[in-house]
Amino acid sequence: MLIDRGKILLPIARAAIANALSASHAADESAPWLAEHGACFVTLTQHGELRGCIGSLQAHRPLLADVKGNAVSAALRDPRFMPLTVDELVITRVEISLLSPTQQMEIRDEADALAQLRPNIDGIFFEYGRYRSTFLPQVWESLSQPREFLAMLKRKAGLPDDFWAEGVKLSRYTVTKWKE
Repeated sequence: MLIDRGKILLPIARAAIANALSASHAADESAPWLAEHGACFVTLTQHGELRGCIGSLQAHRPLLADVKGNAVSAALRDPRFMPLTVDELVITRVEISLLSPTQQMEIRDEADALAQLRPNIDGIFFEYGRYRSTFLPQVWESLSQPREFLAMLKRKAGLPDDFWAEGVKLSRYTVTKWKE
């Protein structure tokens, strides 16, 4: 049952971060399903504010490796933040979002794309040439309107809010998430 997996995944992520910061911490890594390929995002927060978020959109390695790798990257390599210090670990909360496979959306234009977005359900992956970005479904909590959500997704990719062109690709995914 997926709901129980958070009790295993969250300690693994925390232990990976602690160990990367030379603060020894152990977690049970024996569950057989951890060897199955999986894609996840690890989000770190402090006092409710984002402190790091790194993840994988496609399952390309065992879930255990994905959780550990993304946890360490969120803590130490998110370019938006300074690397996490060992002193911050106690005030840092870990969230893991296990992604479903992405599903490419068939869209005619921006109006069609906006009509297909499902607030609070969809994570969206935006692609146009070399421009790419994604928002997890949790981002709907702060960007609740589809037009605003898509505009900020384009901005995150490095494009103007009002950008649209033939060749824009959108894919959706859902997540199962667990939070400390």
